[in-house]
Amino acid sequence: MKRILLSLIAVCIILCSLASLSSCELIFGNGGDIGGNGGNTNIGSGNRPDDYQPNCEEGDHIDEDENLYCDLCSKYVIVVIDFYVLNDLHGKFCDTDTQPGVDELATYLKNMEASDDNVVFMSSGDMWQGTAESNLTGGVILTEWMNQMNFVSMTLGNHEYDWGEAAIRKNLEVAEFPFLAINVYDVSTNKLADYCTPSVMIERDGVKIGIIGAMGDCYSSISSDMVEGVTFKVGNELTALVKAESQRLRDEGADLIVFSLHDGMENYDAALSNGYVDICFEAHTHQQYVKTDSKGVYHLQGGGENAGVSHAEIQVNSASGANRVKQANFVTKNIYSSLDDDTMTEALEEKYRDVIEYAYSDLGVVSRGYSDSEVEDYVASLYLKAGMEKWGNEYDIVLGGGFLKTRSPYDLAAGVTTYADILSLLPFDNRIALCSISGQNLLNRFINTSNSDYHTSLSDYGNSVINNISSRETYYVVVDTYTAFYRYNGLTIVDFYDDTTFARDLFADAIRAGELEIKHENYTLTSIPDALAIGSKLGNNQATAETYYIKGKIKYISDSAKGILYIEDENGNEMYVYRVNDTAGNSFGSMSNKPAVGDTIIVYSTVYKYYYNGSTTIELKDGVIIDVE
Repeated sequence: MKRILLSLIAVCIILCSLASLSSCELIFGNGGDIGGNGGNTNIGSGNRPDDYQPNCEEGDHIDEDENLYCDLCSKYVIVVIDFYVLNDLHGKFCDTDTQPGVDELATYLKNMEASDDNVVFMSSGDMWQGTAESNLTGGVILTEWMNQMNFVSMTLGNHEYDWGEAAIRKNLEVAEFPFLAINVYDVSTNKLADYCTPSVMIERDGVKIGIIGAMGDCYSSISSDMVEGVTFKVGNELTALVKAESQRLRDEGADLIVFSLHDGMENYDAALSNGYVDICFEAHTHQQYVKTDSKGVYHLQGGGENAGVSHAEIQVNSASGANRVKQANFVTKNIYSSLDDDTMTEALEEKYRDVIEYAYSDLGVVSRGYSDSEVEDYVASLYLKAGMEKWGNEYDIVLGGGFLKTRSPYDLAAGVTTYADILSLLPFDNRIALCSISGQNLLNRFINTSNSDYHTSLSDYGNSVINNISSRETYYVVVDTYTAFYRYNGLTIVDFYDDTTFARDLFADAIRAGELEIKHENYTLTSIPDALAIGSKLGNNQATAETYYIKGKIKYISDSAKGILYIEDENGNEMYVYRVNDTAGNSFGSMSNKPAVGDTIIVYSTVYKYYYNGSTTIELKDGVIIDVE
């Protein structure tokens, strides 16, 4: 085999001396692949042009025959650039029980940078809002982290506006990179907002890279009172802006145009793939994908909440400007979650320790787990309670609630709970308000709505008039500003509760007061047949508002870590139990006295009707084991 290989090499050397370089490439099987086999500056020297220059200046290389080597100096002209792009991090700075923080991610990115000089770190938006450590620092802790990591840009996302433009300007004073948003315009001047930059030009190994950033059509995802002073140019207006900026960057020598869009691929205009955009990194929808459009342009999005990183390796011919994506993939958090913590990131956390530490002190005990819809229903009841206390003597309030939606991790686990836990679920700084509403809008937008994200809690007065709402009369509801300012709801703000109390604060106060801690005294058991009958009357994927005590012997354990098991009564009636903790909030797998098959347990839980793909299961979901016999 060695002799054959040596013979082939010898033949190739002879042929290279007789033929052009492109023919030599074909012999080696390299064809049109711009990846080439770099480093050999002597290839093609036998066919040098008359104006051969042994040392071309960077930027003066010519590769008219596209053989991957400069026609003048024979230098290999392929540059490989690796992009690592974050999107929708939502403040996930510190480690939690369910996911890693950015300290392990920082180690991974620094490892990549150490192995390759031509890396580019950037963000496609929604970096700040979502956790105690980020919210309580106004996002600054994440901005400083991006400084440490040498990010080249951050595209503004809709949730960057959750604290208004003042917070963006404050972070811009800290940032050592630009905030990109080519289409965010000041309403009063019809000019680009003063904290936005249309694009940035960077350079890697002689290759000029133009990065354009844009906010997508995300206006409805922002509380409108926070964006009264700006407008987002989208659709054809955005396409025109990106085309013009791309051409300007090309005229300034850009070899590669990167589009950082805070929106999903479905809102990308394919016309931009006709020579204006070479690759697009997207955000907002929290999807994970690597796709190509009809023009072959790659689109990447890396999920959200520190689920991973979008990565693309691009090869650029620095002489001709030709480029191709050699590799595009999603780097899952499992790749870096077990890495050592980055010391600089940990030092940054310590810097803000005094600001965020109180958020991690215990509030109290939550006796059972609450699903996302249960948390949202409970917030509606807290809005009503707060509203009745402040305005109930003056106004006949019908209900509390509105558009309510938890964020990651979405559900509230049983056990000792901190303010940070509640803030992650309810991170928005939406003030609570008393609003007037017409009977027609009350019926259409709140009472009879099909929108499952609207949650309401009726007052005694509301219950008395619910079936006799007059479309022409005026009624009163207690909501937050996201719901109040959504114009289609037809609400008029009468008064604000205050400027500093938000949903999470009401929830935290309830936990401090012990309202979610059950002592489990003098309870009444519900039989398994009765629990099954109750569940059968529910709608698909719905849970009961009430919580029950169900007793049964463990027949089978399918997941000993989470506590997924079957129980049965003395008559052989079975019930499926999906996840259980103990009263201290310990998961089934970490219980000090974990029950086993054959043990009789009492589970405190709601009843849930799970429906999937034509199959229905009545189950106890996210319950608490209060006793083991």
